[in-house]
Amino acid sequence: MERGEGCASLTVLGIETSCDETAAAVVSRHADGSGAILSSVVLSQVAAHQAFGGVVPEIAARAHVEALDEVVAASLRQAEVSLAELDGIAVTAGPGLIGCLLVGVTTARALAAASGVPLLGVNHLEGHALTPALAEGAAFPYLLLLVSGGHTQLIGVDGFSRYRRLGSTIDDALGEAFDKTAKLLGLGYPGGPEVEKAAAGGDAGRFDLPRPLLGTPGCDFSFSGLKTALRLKAEAAAPLSEQDVADLCAGFQAAVAEVVAERTAHALAEGEWTALVAAGGVAANKAIRRALQETAERAGVPFLVPPPELCTDNAVMIAWAGLMQLAEGAITEEVVARPRWPLDRDAEPLLGSGRLGARV
Repeated sequence: MERGEGCASLTVLGIETSCDETAAAVVSRHADGSGAILSSVVLSQVAAHQAFGGVVPEIAARAHVEALDEVVAASLRQAEVSLAELDGIAVTAGPGLIGCLLVGVTTARALAAASGVPLLGVNHLEGHALTPALAEGAAFPYLLLLVSGGHTQLIGVDGFSRYRRLGSTIDDALGEAFDKTAKLLGLGYPGGPEVEKAAAGGDAGRFDLPRPLLGTPGCDFSFSGLKTALRLKAEAAAPLSEQDVADLCAGFQAAVAEVVAERTAHALAEGEWTALVAAGGVAANKAIRRALQETAERAGVPFLVPPPELCTDNAVMIAWAGLMQLAEGAITEEVVARPRWPLDRDAEPLLGSGRLGARV
């Protein structure tokens, strides 16, 4: 009998290095389909990238090389599990920054060979997509809004390995738009929390900012025009006072929340969902969450958001997706780093953060 077959539970080590978090976690899946998080270690690189106002791929990859071995060891110690007791090792194989992905895949490949367990290549987006089933007990099919620095997508999650991309950004990802707005206004990095903090003291109605694609059919997003409009308003009002910055942030955040809510409402109308789920770092924004809560209530479905530590990049979601692979017998024969890896293979190909960029 193969390791893990017929067992009451399966245990997997997950490794995540797709961007600027070095993470490892140990997660178990029980026979009834429930899960248990035995450990989770995340080492953020925010301080290393702050001076540049965004992630520098070379710095990120080097930081993973320096930290990953100890992060993995710490996660195993925290879980009180040895390599020999694992049923598999799951690693983010894409999409993401190729240098960063290679660090994780190479390490996971070596550990799997040394311990004699299956190597499980996980799509980073699938990790986000399946997390609600672990964290919130969400039943399929649910609608997932994934909003982060690199991804903005509306995905119908019908089950393991069954995904429908209903909408995506056609230019900038939402997290990227927050970061660029923060940089333009002289705020810190990462931009999302800084823009939200400044917006709390601002007048959202002072500056007339556009709502891209609002009132048009479909579920796609666009944030490039909003970002450009904000830059022009800022230039016209220069030199900017603290109140000017607050008002611009409040207007930007209000525009984003309105657009996200409307596009999500369109996606909710395209199926019968058990819930609306938001994931990704931008899902922590309170204004966006309020707008989504109201949207879900109008549609008559629950609104679920995994805990903050499971919304941002983490290895728990990678281990959980690997466990689903094991349970379904869907182990891939070869695991390679893939900077582009669409979750919905039948959807129109995406280039980059959206249809015009270069990451997915």
